Amino acid sequence: MKRYYLLATLGLCSKLYAQEVDTTTNRLEQVEVKAYFNKQPFLRLTSSAAVLSSQAIQSQQSPSLVSAMNRVPGLRMEERSPGSYRLALRGSMIRSPFGVRNVKIYLDDFPLTDAGGNTYLNLIDPYALGQINILKGPDGSIYGANSGGVVSLYSKGFDRSSKPEVNLQLTGGSYGLFQEQLNTILPFSQTQQLAINQSWTRSDGYRQNSALNKKNIQLNYNWHYAKTSELKFTGFYSDLGYQTPGGLTAVQMETDRRQARPKGGPNPGAAEQKAAIYDKTFFGGLSNQTHLSSKMTLFASVFGSSNQIKNPFITNYEKRDEKNIGTRLYLSYADLLSQNLKYEVQLGLEAQKGWYAIDNYDNAQGVATDPQAKDKLENSQQSFFARTQLEWLERLQLELSLGLNESKIGYRQYFPVEQEDKANIDFGSTWMPRAALSYLITPMFALRASISKGFSTPTVAEVRSSDNSINTLLKPETGTNHELGLRLHLWNRRVVLDAAAYTYQMNNAIIRQLRENGAEYFQNAGKINQKGLEVSILLYLITPQVSGVVRSLQFASNFSFNDYSFRIYQVGDKNYQGNKLPAVPKTVWVNSLNILFPNQFRFDLLSNLTAAIPLDDANSVYAKRYHLLQGKLSWTKSVGSRYQIRLFVGADNLLNEKYSLGNDINAFGGRYFNPAPLRNYYGGMSFNF
Repeated sequence: MKRYYLLATLGLCSKLYAQEVDTTTNRLEQVEVKAYFNKQPFLRLTSSAAVLSSQAIQSQQSPSLVSAMNRVPGLRMEERSPGSYRLALRGSMIRSPFGVRNVKIYLDDFPLTDAGGNTYLNLIDPYALGQINILKGPDGSIYGANSGGVVSLYSKGFDRSSKPEVNLQLTGGSYGLFQEQLNTILPFSQTQQLAINQSWTRSDGYRQNSALNKKNIQLNYNWHYAKTSELKFTGFYSDLGYQTPGGLTAVQMETDRRQARPKGGPNPGAAEQKAAIYDKTFFGGLSNQTHLSSKMTLFASVFGSSNQIKNPFITNYEKRDEKNIGTRLYLSYADLLSQNLKYEVQLGLEAQKGWYAIDNYDNAQGVATDPQAKDKLENSQQSFFARTQLEWLERLQLELSLGLNESKIGYRQYFPVEQEDKANIDFGSTWMPRAALSYLITPMFALRASISKGFSTPTVAEVRSSDNSINTLLKPETGTNHELGLRLHLWNRRVVLDAAAYTYQMNNAIIRQLRENGAEYFQNAGKINQKGLEVSILLYLITPQVSGVVRSLQFASNFSFNDYSFRIYQVGDKNYQGNKLPAVPKTVWVNSLNILFPNQFRFDLLSNLTAAIPLDDANSVYAKRYHLLQGKLSWTKSVGSRYQIRLFVGADNLLNEKYSLGNDINAFGGRYFNPAPLRNYYGGMSFNF
């Protein structure tokens, strides 16, 4: 273990600050980041936050966001098999069996999280993203129902380019990995620009029955049709198919970690039933921003999606037809109260409506046969919000915001017994306040504090889960988050420190449970104490220079401490009070190292040390701690004035750790584990012209 910790100290974790480098003066400039309707310097931001640049997203394997996302303290992303993701932000995986819960995700300011609360993050091609902004802690006052935070994905192509640009990247690797990615930017004029991102990814997968085939095309268009107005469009089509190998017991994993879930009792195996998920999705959004005056701005957007999903599973074959529409509107006004006091006010709303037809059939080795259940559900969410910000001498920043969230689900059963009338589950109206401040003690040292309410309604996938029943007893999760933090820049921002401590008291936490046949259901779990500490240090040991063996050297280390436990939780005669929350490691220490050598050789090293993870409510089973080490070497060469070529090679799990990622929580029969690949390799090239 000593060598693991030594290697871990050689890493650089995620950039909590997006920064630009002036190579002439070696001066680091802090970039303003869009948060709460406008761009703000990170040093004075009132919330805990992180930014992942395009370089950070592409610093390891390009087909997946897992490595990049896990650089952020407080955020955890898992990959059960290629294409099957889980993501949690300041929370556990107990509510994210096949996706994202408690986190609101936006794509180019359009909600990717649908009206039913689901987020199909695996539809997005990471290569199409230019930046990811992350706000940690409840932000329901502005962004609707959430308790973990907000993730904003920003596509390439919205920064106006002076000339056309085409980039083609090809990647190949272990287990049949192949990926082709094409990014094209077409500026029609000084006011109009179109970006096209297209990709195809396939993999045989590490385990049996874990193949992936994903095709994606995305269009981004922006038009400055007036000096004060801009129109933006984001749309994509994704054809995603990935097999699901299922969980293994500890004995099965030791015997053959590459096998899919075998036959057990009356249930056939995952490969025999051709267990998989197929998702064909259209998504689109159109927004308009107009500066009505030098002080007033109006923003309006409409968006929608259509998902056709097929999910052959061990015990059934599910077909889902999901449609969503929505709008987001707000009016912003900014002015001076005095020479030293600025203020701004925003008023707005976000509303979404979804329609979901969910049918389940018997599964005869990948073929849907006799019907088991048929239901139709409707979900509506509305969030009205108001916010004000006061700024005094660019030193003190005070924010007060208030949201009113309304949510309800309508449902009607059509099989096996047809329900005469539609029934409703009304989660009521909930006020979600937030108060926060940031104060610059010195020009490079800021303290911040906030208090905010978290609120997360059950998703459609939890109300109508894979056990084919409508759960009318689920209640929304609620809680209050208290947080203190600091940011410190030293030596002309060559050293950046960010730290935060928080406590979140959650009521009615929603817990995932599994039945004997593997079907899942959810229940409320009383109260949960969530206490955490996040610390990040970013060091520019060598700022960019034009001479020397090492042209630049960045080192950082991010650490998360999670003290999550059940405060009140009893199931029948079993009392789990005081137990650790499943799926949450006590500590996560993520590091990486970035070195630039002469002739544009670049080396990226990423280290992730994750503590043991409890896998059931009783804390009787743990996933072992692991140390994941990844490395990538790239070389960029300009050919003439118009062309550029880049070659890269990389390796994942350099230490050949035997670990499990994307574990099943409270799994029946001990099938907790989804073994991750051992040491594997990839390489490729990109052409830019």
